[in-house]
Amino acid sequence: MWDSGDGRDLSRAPELVRASWLRSRSLLQDPTMARVRSILTGDELAARRAEHPLSPLLPLVRSLLSAPAQEHGLVMAVGDKDGRLLWVEGDTRMRSLAEDMAFLEGADWSETSMGTSAPGIAAATGAAVQVRREEHFSPLVSTFSCSAVPLTDPRTGERIGFLDLTGDERAADSLVLPYLLATASAVQAHLLALPAERQAEPAKPVTVSVSGWRAPEPAAPPRALLRATGPDAPRLVTATGTTRLSLRHAELLAVLAHSERGLTAEQLADRVYPGDVTAVTLRAEMTRLRRALSAAGVDSVTLTARPYRVSGLDVDALLATEQLHAGEPAAALGAYAGELLPGSEAPEVLTWRQELAVSVRDAVLEDGDLDSVLSYLGRVEAEEDVEAWRTALQLLPPRSPRRAAVVAHLEVLGG
Repeated sequence: MWDSGDGRDLSRAPELVRASWLRSRSLLQDPTMARVRSILTGDELAARRAEHPLSPLLPLVRSLLSAPAQEHGLVMAVGDKDGRLLWVEGDTRMRSLAEDMAFLEGADWSETSMGTSAPGIAAATGAAVQVRREEHFSPLVSTFSCSAVPLTDPRTGERIGFLDLTGDERAADSLVLPYLLATASAVQAHLLALPAERQAEPAKPVTVSVSGWRAPEPAAPPRALLRATGPDAPRLVTATGTTRLSLRHAELLAVLAHSERGLTAEQLADRVYPGDVTAVTLRAEMTRLRRALSAAGVDSVTLTARPYRVSGLDVDALLATEQLHAGEPAAALGAYAGELLPGSEAPEVLTWRQELAVSVRDAVLEDGDLDSVLSYLGRVEAEEDVEAWRTALQLLPPRSPRRAAVVAHLEVLGG
């Protein structure tokens, strides 16, 4: 039995949660001491939001998280690297209940304030985690469950905050954490797509009223982003939401974006279709692609012919390559969510997929950054990569709670 010190049995709690309890005890001594003592309001909160790198992408975050949270009776929170909640949205009833424990915009939910919670752990360790009911340090939170994942700025590799879903037991459902991780990956990849001037300074605020507070919004939407890597690909992400694309349409967009000079109908057909097809077939599919983009309300992506080109579009695979060329493997990994267009047999995609996977892997392992290596191990292609798992074991501190899981995985691999 792993005794919490106040009669709670945490034997089945994740190691991340138990480690957080030890830190919380040293910081707060007693669970009854855990409570929010600092809440930013007014100008101070507005300034903190305006300075945050995620501020220009709030429409994207809302479409991916706030709307589903509202639908499923949960609360979404976006916090900064210090564990402070900057935006809290979602189901009205659940938000009202959460206010009793000061789960509010501007509240400090770091481990130093509230002890063990998903936001606190994500801020303290940079790990994705779920905390259920009485696994929380503070008794005030014992009726809630939560899931949180860290956010990293792929342009710098620095941790900038976290995404959280809080509510009843549904907030810690087994499907929630993968969804949050996919959302974080989409947000981080989209950060790379922001124009350089938006990266240099915060956007000038345009007043928008949401649930009683006013938040800065971008004056113009960012470019569309084709999420072509990872298990949830392909998806087209814009400032107004996410559109699921057919594999063929994603192949066409990715291959066109991969070609700087444009392609004739014959060249594009050769690079996309595994077998021989006529230029007429290719042109018909391009017409269907234009109609699909129009039907989805995507007006930032432009397709032209003679030769075929695409503009107004970024592709996460290309952004990852740019970061590799810039010598930023952590940022490249932030853009690269996994295998390029899973299931595609397009000739150019097959070659590109292998080259990108090897390039990202080698750069991450050579760089030797522990967080990046551990993040890479979460990719499907790393499951049987003995060298990568051995590298992680070498980099982990002797007393790290993560060593046991790495050793166990290596034993399964026979490494």
